[in-house]
Amino acid sequence: MNKSIKLAIWSALVTLVLIALPSIIHYAPQLVGKSFTDQEDFTYRMEQVYDNLSATVLNPIDLKKAEKELTVSQDEIEEYRQRYGTLSEQLDTIQQQYTERIAEAKSEKNETLLLALVKERNTKLEEIQKNFDSHSYVEDKIRSEKVKALASQIRETENNREMNIPISYDLVNVETGERFTRGDVEVTSLFQQQFTEATGYFKANSAVYDNGYSDYSMEQGSTFTDDNAVEISNPAQYFKGTVSIPSDATVSGQLAKENDQFIRGKYMMYALWVLGVLALVALCTVMKFQKEWVRQSRLAATYSRWKIDVKVVLLLLTAFILTLYFESTIFNIFNQFMYLNLGIISNMAVSFLLIGVPFTALLAFQAVHVFMLYRQPGRLMKDWHESFTMQFAKDSRDTFNNRTMGVQFSLVLMIFFLAGVGLVGGVMHPSLLIIYVFCVLFVALPALFIFVKKAAYLNRILAATNDMAAGHLTQAIPVKGTSQLAKHAANLNNLREGVRVSINEQAKSERLKTELITNVSHDLRTPLTSIITYTDLLKDETLTAEERSKYIGILDQKSQRLKTLIEDLFEVSKMASGNLEMEKQRVDLNQLIQQALAEHAEEFVEQDLHIRTTLPEEPVFAMVDGQKWWRVLDNLFINVWKYSLPGTRVYVNLQQVGSNARIVLKNVAQYELGDTTDELFERFKRGDTSRQTEGSGLGLAIAQSIVELHGGRMEVEVDGDLFKVTIDVIGG
Repeated sequence: MNKSIKLAIWSALVTLVLIALPSIIHYAPQLVGKSFTDQEDFTYRMEQVYDNLSATVLNPIDLKKAEKELTVSQDEIEEYRQRYGTLSEQLDTIQQQYTERIAEAKSEKNETLLLALVKERNTKLEEIQKNFDSHSYVEDKIRSEKVKALASQIRETENNREMNIPISYDLVNVETGERFTRGDVEVTSLFQQQFTEATGYFKANSAVYDNGYSDYSMEQGSTFTDDNAVEISNPAQYFKGTVSIPSDATVSGQLAKENDQFIRGKYMMYALWVLGVLALVALCTVMKFQKEWVRQSRLAATYSRWKIDVKVVLLLLTAFILTLYFESTIFNIFNQFMYLNLGIISNMAVSFLLIGVPFTALLAFQAVHVFMLYRQPGRLMKDWHESFTMQFAKDSRDTFNNRTMGVQFSLVLMIFFLAGVGLVGGVMHPSLLIIYVFCVLFVALPALFIFVKKAAYLNRILAATNDMAAGHLTQAIPVKGTSQLAKHAANLNNLREGVRVSINEQAKSERLKTELITNVSHDLRTPLTSIITYTDLLKDETLTAEERSKYIGILDQKSQRLKTLIEDLFEVSKMASGNLEMEKQRVDLNQLIQQALAEHAEEFVEQDLHIRTTLPEEPVFAMVDGQKWWRVLDNLFINVWKYSLPGTRVYVNLQQVGSNARIVLKNVAQYELGDTTDELFERFKRGDTSRQTEGSGLGLAIAQSIVELHGGRMEVEVDGDLFKVTIDVIGG
């Protein structure tokens, strides 16, 4: 079985155990051997039932009696009068309300409307005037409102009499002997409670109402409540008897539904506990955890390279998420089982598969790797020194490396001053504390982190610059980001590289200069020595005609060799000085290559070289000097037949690459070339280091100079004995 699948199965079993076993501790006391009526929720609901029974049946408020207890205070009378202002203000308001409407009725000559408006206005004016003239008048109005409000409250209490728990009761008032019954308390019951002198009487409290304006009088605009007003209620009454819930209540109705839900949830919890125990057994037997499940995962190598503080934060975050998941699942699972439906099942499955199992596996993965990594001696300290936290500490220290004590002190003082001001402001005004914390976490700390990092980076650049000035050019400055500091670091790196290359080039130039003198001396001295030798031999008058002819032929050959060498040397010098004149025209490189191959066909056959060409059918044009470009191809093909291993293939390729024409030549070298391909372009450098072959050693140097004068590029690659030349030139 795949290791990932095994880890997933193990994580699922662990998740199941961590849900099931703690839930036993949490739910067993309230489920094992318990029924629906033993639950706290049922007890609370029965208390509500008792309160409702007391207020509506056993000890209700008598409205007529309560009306007599209603009182009206002087404050209520004054509030009622002054509610819309003083007497003059209220009279003026009424006059203004009706002035425009009365004027319109007059202008329209609507006598009926006019009389009605005048009557309505006068009635209101009289009403206001009576309010201020008579205390008893206002008192009667307030009392009437209170009676309406009290009656409304009593009606609402009566409306709440119906309850979703069908109870039966037989209760007798212990003082008056009055009996209240409902249903039959003798039948088999689901729940029954006896109230006796020994167990305690049933205490029936009445509903409590305020003797003042309540929310029910809002429709009259009354909002005043006298703080000193007494509450209206009956004295508590005590009853003995029985209250029960018939067993047939579990057959139908709301209580039956709730009882069924409880039983379903209870037995599903039992099933969960059994599964948890089986999962625990499996974890201890057939699915024991193996470190290889996570050590050999694809994430292991990546995780091991992470910083230690990132690992710690990720570990704590994983543990926190798992804790929240298990806590939420354990405390809600019984309710989910009780009200189980397709939506709840889907949510439980999704959370189990997407949170519980993956995060359990992730926690195991992290725990194993942390244990394995930091069991190695010195690994913990090594990773700690390379952590972001230590890096920040180093950056903080490096920030002040090039700062005076005065600047350091000023900066620290400013930071503490602003932090102190913000903290004092948050303490004085707690509402600002949230803003202060937000600013510190999301503005100040990120800004401080960035500032410290930038300052430390600047100090590192300065330190590296000092090293460069001291002549230490081996260590490059790290370039981080795209800031001005990063650009400055990149420029310094370019400068360092330029200085290093310049030093290397200088050393190389000195070496090549020595080699050039040696090679030129050798290549010039060899034919010149032959010419001098055979000239002396020709002075011998005893030579036969045949010998004389032979010596003259050798002299001619060596002279031509010396001439070619000197001409090539002059030509390279002219190219280097830029004095070479070119006449560019549109040349078909395809045809030019074919002509050059035909020119050297016999030589290739002589060397047993097999030419393989890949040339396009259509012409490939370029703006070049035809004569000079012929020299490039001629030098390359001469180089091929001189230095290729006999019996091998030579590949010639021409293709159009974008707007450029590209020529590629590949052959197997007869001599060992080594890795210094750049030196093959140097003057008098040959693939034949023993210099036994004919040639000036200037072929590739001349070819490269011609290509560069045309704005092209020529590259040489060596892979073992494979020699490859690539030429790119602008197409025409």
